[in-house]
Amino acid sequence: MATEDSEYWRWKEYNWKDPEMDWKDAEFITAGVDVGSVSSQAVITLDSKLFAYSNMRTGSNSPDSARNAMKWALEDTGLDLEKIQYVVGTGYGRVNVPFADRAITEIACHGRGANYMYGPTVRTVLDMGGQDCKAIRTDEKGKVTAFLMNDKCAAGTGRGMEVFADLLGIHIEKVGEESFKVEKEPPAVSSTCVVFAKSEATGLLRAGWPKNKVLAAYCSAMAHRVVTLLERLGVEKEFAITGGIAKNSGVVKRIEKELGLTALDANLDTQIAGALGGALFAEALAKKAQKQG
Repeated sequence: MATEDSEYWRWKEYNWKDPEMDWKDAEFITAGVDVGSVSSQAVITLDSKLFAYSNMRTGSNSPDSARNAMKWALEDTGLDLEKIQYVVGTGYGRVNVPFADRAITEIACHGRGANYMYGPTVRTVLDMGGQDCKAIRTDEKGKVTAFLMNDKCAAGTGRGMEVFADLLGIHIEKVGEESFKVEKEPPAVSSTCVVFAKSEATGLLRAGWPKNKVLAAYCSAMAHRVVTLLERLGVEKEFAITGGIAKNSGVVKRIEKELGLTALDANLDTQIAGALGGALFAEALAKKAQKQG
């Protein structure tokens, strides 16, 4: 049985709340729950301000993953689910959030969440998720005006990076920095399918390539695959990245180099963008329902 030390794919799970905010002072308490293929997040907002969130691994059951994420986000807040006025479900398992009032696509939610995180100047959002990548163009309000999505394949996604971290025995949170410890940037691995890329990487290791060089080759391949998607959409400044891979400097810096652009710095956890967008949509829907009341 694998010990925690040998689970190289295992990224940190955590929850957070703003200690300065009191939910009792809020007029609107809303939430977004993003059940993805690899990770699940729950975000609670008070009058459009971020109050609390959780970020954890998705389990085998989407409804349970949604419940667990929300329970963890609510922990130590004194708030309970019944007091949340409106909940939006989003992500891969959005229709399986049992307590959601509505489901909204992750593309719309990431656009809205990125607008909150990076400001109204954002025009191009790259969502690098667990199982797919999406290139999204937005307006000043975070409304999606165009998007493109890659096929559901693990290459160029969080799941693909987990596979490589395990294969090479390098912890997933150190992959980015380790990939730059090379004298010269190697050519990218040629395969776009993670199964074949894994086989190719194994061959390179047998041929005497150090792990860092193999990582650099895979990060470069991931970056190029994503840049191709972005270029098909057309990249407009300002440019921002959401999702778990946004935390991987090995991929992000290579994307920036290939595009000739620098991604905006996130002031929040990039993995909560979808759930955050869901919570903001939930507030708009709660206000609409109140008016129609």
